[in-house]
Amino acid sequence: MLNNTQIRFCLDKMDEMFPDAHCELVHSNPFELVIAVALSAQCTDVLVNKVTKELFKKYKTPEDYLGVPLEELQNDIRSIGLYRNKAKNIQSLCRLLLDEYDGVVPRDRDELTKLPGVGRKTANVVVSVAFNIPAIAVDTHVERVSKRLGICRWKDSVLEVEKTLMKKVPKDEWSVTHHRLIFFGRYHCKAQNPQCPSCPLLELCREGKKRMKGREVVNGS
Repeated sequence: MLNNTQIRFCLDKMDEMFPDAHCELVHSNPFELVIAVALSAQCTDVLVNKVTKELFKKYKTPEDYLGVPLEELQNDIRSIGLYRNKAKNIQSLCRLLLDEYDGVVPRDRDELTKLPGVGRKTANVVVSVAFNIPAIAVDTHVERVSKRLGICRWKDSVLEVEKTLMKKVPKDEWSVTHHRLIFFGRYHCKAQNPQCPSCPLLELCREGKKRMKGREVVNGS
């Protein structure tokens, strides 16, 4: 497991590699972000942005999403995985926003998780990106990188990863660390083909050293 000095080194290197790390879901307000993040489950940001480019022209408010039949909304997002269920959740969350929050996206994470299709990760993204409230959302990239580097344990749950990162990263860096970890995982430390040979964190990375040792064995045989 990495100590605090080593974690600091990793975060600083990621900052050097990805100084412009940010939320890649295109949106212009908190409501659009909620919709975009809800659509992004098990789906790439690139595809979500492709769909929301037209979706956000047609639907501006919760009332707009409730003003069409479910089948029409499903058809508008059908290129996205799990589109039937996501369409139902979108209409349900829009209804709840109108009934309980006067159509305004709540700033509180616990309130956000009451919305259909909005889990802890989604809520953390929204409070962090839309409202600048410190939070660390743990997606597949954040979890993978944290475990490969040894910031967290392999057996840690998503919630445990979040709590460990909150403990080891300064609070005022939570949100930017979330984006840096995502960029590092999405573009460098990929799931299938991590770029270990060129990685500036290789000397600290337990997974990277193991992978490089495996390559040496293969190349030497």
